[in-house]
Amino acid sequence: MKRLGLILLALTVGSALAFAGGGSDRSSGAEYHIGIVTGTVSQSEDDLRGAEELIRRYGKVSDGGIIQHVTYPDNFMDQQETTITQIVTLADDPKMKAIIMNQSVPGTAEAFRRVKERRPDILCFAGEAHEDPLVIQQSADLALNADFISRGYTIIWAAKQLGSKTFVHISFPRHMSYESLGLRRQIMEEACKDLGLRFVFETAPDPTSDVGQAGAQQYILEQTPQWIANYGQDSAYFCTNDAHTEPLLRQLLQYGGKFVEADLPSPLMGYPGALGIDLSAEAGNFPAILKKVEEAVVSKGGAGRFGTWAYSYGFTVSAGLGEFAKRIIDGKAELSSVSDLYAALGEFTPGAKWNGGYYIDANTGVRARNHILIYMDTYIFGQGYLPTTEQVVPEKYYNIKFQGN
Repeated sequence: MKRLGLILLALTVGSALAFAGGGSDRSSGAEYHIGIVTGTVSQSEDDLRGAEELIRRYGKVSDGGIIQHVTYPDNFMDQQETTITQIVTLADDPKMKAIIMNQSVPGTAEAFRRVKERRPDILCFAGEAHEDPLVIQQSADLALNADFISRGYTIIWAAKQLGSKTFVHISFPRHMSYESLGLRRQIMEEACKDLGLRFVFETAPDPTSDVGQAGAQQYILEQTPQWIANYGQDSAYFCTNDAHTEPLLRQLLQYGGKFVEADLPSPLMGYPGALGIDLSAEAGNFPAILKKVEEAVVSKGGAGRFGTWAYSYGFTVSAGLGEFAKRIIDGKAELSSVSDLYAALGEFTPGAKWNGGYYIDANTGVRARNHILIYMDTYIFGQGYLPTTEQVVPEKYYNIKFQGN
């Protein structure tokens, strides 16, 4: 079937080497360096842990390894020039051969443009790009996003499988101005009409605003019980911001409601804090993490109501893009090879089933050669996998044009 929105690429990836340590470049005087920029623990912990996995495998530059990791400011919207400077400064290292940004917050495209002006030899990879696709595609060698088009439909499909009658989308104006998030919201609303669910949009404070992360989280804690009272136990909830996820999960576990998967899904996204469980002994072992989280969810009566991806999206993008860059530099992968990219991601997701494809602009019909969208099957705690990647997303959703907020 013709798919104007994406060219589907399904691949079951598995690797017995995942988390086993991989190769080693820990000797002093590494031939090249790879830079990775992530958020902090408070903003996007999974992304940072993926960078730490690269350091575990290949060593940090200060110890003679190849990985140089820095973090961008929590308040990145007000400190955009600081973020740009942090990225561009990596190019001052003559051994720097690749820079990975995850998440690619506003300013990434400009930073990559400046890097390319000075060092066109450096590979620039944008993980989970926040800027409009046509903007980031101009300066990144590769952009990777969770499939905001297909997931706009599949998340609603999954919510219906869980018996949901209402779908509550929680966000704020800044996020809704991003094409990736705003268009997904439009698709979700259309999918609700087609699949027989009521769509509700609720506005919550932006954690980068004056109220800060604490204020935004407090709002979610206070409002969720009221939302459940208003929309019923058969309502499903979705938020576009990582900081909102933990308080939302905590209240849904206590008061009812459903949660298909996070904006950037992971068994680590919000669940450990909401459940009060310690996963330090399971660090890096996602099958063990999934099992422990599942046991806690089920014990609190959440079986069949809560879901995730079996592996962390943020962790996989950080580690996978770093691995992909290394393989390209080593001559073991090609930048233009999607199968090589999936193999690098698969190093960190043994046995997972992915789907995805190239981004195609709905306004022009032009397929990007350097922007790929991906997604994974949804895992429902106490129930198992939903065949999300096997669903045929109707072609109409790929033709919906972004209207802005």
